[in-house]
This record gives sequence, structure tokens and C-alpha cells, in this order.
Amino acid sequence: MPVGASFWADHRNVITAAATVLVAFVVAQLVDRAVARRADADMSPVAGTRVRLVRRLLYVTILVLGVALALAQFAAVKRVATGVLASSAVLGLVVGFAARQTLANAVAGVLLAITQPIRIGDLVSFEEVTGTVEDIRVTYTYIRTDDGSRFVVPNERLAQSPIQNHTIADPRTRVEVSVWIPPDTDLVRAMTTLRSAGDVDVEVAEIEKDAVRIAVRTWSERASDRGAIAAGLRASCLERLRTEGLSSGAGA
Repeated sequence: MPVGASFWADHRNVITAAATVLVAFVVAQLVDRAVARRADADMSPVAGTRVRLVRRLLYVTILVLGVALALAQFAAVKRVATGVLASSAVLGLVVGFAARQTLANAVAGVLLAITQPIRIGDLVSFEEVTGTVEDIRVTYTYIRTDDGSRFVVPNERLAQSPIQNHTIADPRTRVEVSVWIPPDTDLVRAMTTLRSAGDVDVEVAEIEKDAVRIAVRTWSERASDRGAIAAGLRASCLERLRTEGLSSGAGA
């Protein structure tokens, strides 16, 4: 028997299984890219969130089917699978108990994509953390905070806990900075000076023994820009007050 034929006879199952996994990986990549190309880059946050979830579900499903077909090439695995299927009730209990948290997160991820209490790009507050929803995956959601770090939350917790969505009704975000002035400062003049900063709302927010806090508010068209807008507004307010001879301090 030729060497090539002997090698094929001895390793046919391994080669076929490896080829099956490789084909499944290639198909998953092609399907994912095809869906990504058809997705409109300017689609709404609602559609964008659902498309991302569909892409990931298709990708995982194709890979799982490929691995299952690859394992089916081995007779020993097929015998084990047959025995396992014969006791499917026990298998269901074992798998369900072992992977209950993962399955709960996956189901919650699907529900989040359908009901969409949060969407990609929304500014949300969850458990004293505020940030922009960066990605909603099958089991976890990624929230980018103001300092650039990522807050990773299991989807089951998001589905079960209250979430404050600041941009679900209006994509604009309210930006507020605080300006502190001494209590003996000409308040009317200070507020008039701050109003000249542009399209802003100015009001007295708090009065204390040593200082008066003035809240200056404006709008950010995108949640991701609110930090830069707040920094610019603080600098503008401080400079205007100094120009007018009014001492002040500015805070968040």
C-alpha cells in the first residue's frame, strides 16, 4: 500500500475533522463580513444593536455546528453521544445546572437586543457608574466610563436591575458645570457675564456661608463629547469672570 494511502487510512478522521472545523471557521467569517457589509453604517441605534447581536449569534452557531460535525467523525464520540442522547433528561439537568449563569446571561442578552432599554451609544447610569454603551454582546455589555476605562456587566444583571438611560428619548446630553463665587460678589453681574458665554442656561443652584454656586448648563449633541464640552465651558466661564474682575472657582 502506498505511503499516502496508508497515512490517509490511519488519519482520515483527524484530517476530516480538522477540515470541517476550518471550513466552519471560514464560513462563519464570510457570513459575518457579509452581514457587516449589508449593515448601514448610519443605521439607527436600535437597528445597529440588533444587527450586532445577530452577527454574533450566527457566528457562534456556525462554529458550534462545525465542531459538532468534526467530533462526529470519531466512532467513540458517536457512541458516547448516542448514550448521552438516550439519557437526555439527565444531560439537560447536568448542563442546565453547570451553565445556568452563562445561559441566563445569553437569554438576557437576546432580551436586551429585542426590548432595547439600552442601545449602543446611549449614555447610561448603572450601579453608580455612568458611561456610554460601547457594545452589547451575547453574555456581557461593555460600558465606557468618562475616564476611558470599561465597565463590563453581565447581561442578567442589566436585565434585572434598574438602569438610567440619559439619551433614550433625546440623543442630546445635558452638560452642567458649577461656578463658585464669593457671597459678596455682585450676583446679577456675575450671572449676566456667564450668560454671555453662549447658548447656556444660568441659575443659582446653591447658597452657602462661604460661597454661592451657579450652575451653567448647555447641551451636547453626542454623549461622547460631553466631557470636552464641559471642560471648555468651565474655562470659558472662568475667563469671563476674571475679565470682569470677579473671582471664582469652577467645578464639575
